[in-house]
Amino acid sequence: MDKIIISPSKYVQGEDVLASLAKYVAPIGSRPMAIADAFVTNLVGDTVRTSFSEQNIELSMEEFNGECSRPEIDRLREISASAKADVIIGIGGGKTLDTAKAMAFYQKVPVVIVPTIASTDAPTSALAVIYTPDGEFSEYLMIPTNPNMVVMDTKIIAGAPSRLLVSGMGDALSTYFEARANAISGKSTMAGGAPTRAAQALAKLCYETLLADGLKAKISVENGLSSPAVENIIEANTYLSGIGFESSGLAAAHAIHNGLTKLEECHHLFHGEKVAFGTLVQLVLENADIEEIRTVIAFCKELGLPTNLFAMGVKELNRDKLLEVAEASCAEGETIHNMPFEVTPIKVLSAILTAHELGA
Repeated sequence: MDKIIISPSKYVQGEDVLASLAKYVAPIGSRPMAIADAFVTNLVGDTVRTSFSEQNIELSMEEFNGECSRPEIDRLREISASAKADVIIGIGGGKTLDTAKAMAFYQKVPVVIVPTIASTDAPTSALAVIYTPDGEFSEYLMIPTNPNMVVMDTKIIAGAPSRLLVSGMGDALSTYFEARANAISGKSTMAGGAPTRAAQALAKLCYETLLADGLKAKISVENGLSSPAVENIIEANTYLSGIGFESSGLAAAHAIHNGLTKLEECHHLFHGEKVAFGTLVQLVLENADIEEIRTVIAFCKELGLPTNLFAMGVKELNRDKLLEVAEASCAEGETIHNMPFEVTPIKVLSAILTAHELGA
């Protein structure tokens, strides 16, 4: 199997970097179209427009209606075609960014991704999640290339609710452990091959950065401020985790997250909050060293990430419901089968209950 690593062509991060957005976009397109929802447009629209005005570049800016659906993608594609846009810029949260990726893919133009939060590692990936107009999951759009550029304004991100950054740390927490399991099993990654040493090193650095700077970063953003720790965690949540998961592989933690969506009590949780518990379950499933498990539990508790089912909103331990979670985690095609041993629903149920007790 060939070794493959994939990534955005350029990653830019810094405080107030949004004011320089046009300078970074100019080399890849002269007729940019930006999309953002109403809230984000109100938050950063003037800064973005001024940036392009100062570079004498005409910017088309359209409002994203809130759902990454086929009708919304098609609507915005028509507008971009009329404007003869030669680069698409997505500014905001995950659905806005995925819509921009899809638009650019179908229009065959470059895309620039500008997250205003750091709650997942999706911005760097060659993937968009498509929903129905009513918000139900529809399909994954697998894009052959990663975004041309990802731009992270740490001042904007630090001003978002701290729970979003913490959720991003929960998502990033799984990266190293899933990469480690995938390396042992030798299964193919989302990049379509075996992991490179570089991707594995980024996954490990991601974990080390979380442990070193996670709590400090949380405290800073609770005060609405950036700091060196916030800068490091934004990079860990977005770039290190993004390259780490896509080019080193997913395993049990994200599959268990998918299984947890079966529990209605968990629907209020962010993606990374469920992944954090999924990481703990994976460590139990693979019988990791108890000190490593304790380190992960302590990290989650100091940040406020859930370490047991009760903390996720589950009222009682119903084994039939938890078995449904375990069965969904083990569905055909799930990434749990990238673990370096055979995984069954009963083994997952045992790991869930054990993780719950250890994290109580």
